[in-house]
Amino acid sequence: MFAKTGEGAGSGAEPAAHRPGGPMVEIRGVDVAFRTGDRTVQALSSIELTVERGEFLSIAGPSGCGKSTLLRVVAGLTSPTAGEVALRGSPVLGPRRDVGFVFQRAALLDWRTARGNILFQAEMRGLPKAWARKRADELMELTGLTGFEKAMPFELSGGMQQRVSLCRALLHEPDVLLMDEPFGALDALTRENMNIELRRIWERTGMTVVLVTHSVAEAVYLASRTVVMGPRPGRVIEEFPVELPGHRDYERTLKNAEFQRITSRVRELLGSTAPAD
Repeated sequence: MFAKTGEGAGSGAEPAAHRPGGPMVEIRGVDVAFRTGDRTVQALSSIELTVERGEFLSIAGPSGCGKSTLLRVVAGLTSPTAGEVALRGSPVLGPRRDVGFVFQRAALLDWRTARGNILFQAEMRGLPKAWARKRADELMELTGLTGFEKAMPFELSGGMQQRVSLCRALLHEPDVLLMDEPFGALDALTRENMNIELRRIWERTGMTVVLVTHSVAEAVYLASRTVVMGPRPGRVIEEFPVELPGHRDYERTLKNAEFQRITSRVRELLGSTAPAD
C-alpha cells in the first residue's frame, strides 16, 4: 500500500518516489479578501504556485500573512476572491474528498480510543469498514503507534496525539496532505522528533505534502522546496529548492552548509518575524 523509497536515498537526489510527476496543485492568480464590519481585509494577493506530484513543499511566513488561508483555499474550504486552484487538473470548487488536513491541534474526540479517532474519518466518509481497519493498523505501525490502539487521548503525549491526527488525515489515501502548523503547540524536543518522523514517513510514502510553519529550520529540514511569503496581503516573495540529501540525518542536516545558507536567507527575508529555532 505504501510506496518504497527508491535506490540511492542517501545521496543528494530525492528518492525515486518523489521525483516530479506533473503538477498536483496549481494556484493561479489567487486573491482572497474578507469583509469584516465596514472594511475589507486583503488576505492574499496574486498567489502563483505549483506543487509537483510527490513534492514536499513548505511555506514560511510571518503571522497573519495568509498561510493558513492559502491551505484552506487549496482544500476548498475557502473560496478565492479572484483566481483559481486546480488539484490534479480539476478545479477546486468546494471541499475536496481527496485532501487530508492536519491542524495545529490534534482535536481528538476525548471519548474515543486512538484507533477509534482514526476510524472516525472512515465513518464520516462511509469507507468500507474492513478496509478502513486494515488501513488504520498500517498507518499506526507506520507512525509508531502500534500498541496504543486502545489508548485514550488523555493517555497520549502531545506528539502521539498529533500522530493520531496524522493517521486520521491519511486514512482515506488523499492525493495531497495539507499541514497547518501541526507542531506549533509542542515543546522543542517533541517538535524535533516529529520533524524527523514526518520526514521519514514522507520518504516511505511518496505523498504530496504542503506544510505551513513559522519555524525556519522546520521549513527547510522537511521540504524539497521552501516558499517564503511576505506580510499581509500574503504574497510569494521568494522560493528555494532544498538541495539536500533525500534521507536526512537531523543533526548532520542542521550543520550542512546548504541548509545554513537557505535558513539564513529565509530569516533575512522574514526579518524579526522569524523565530530562532
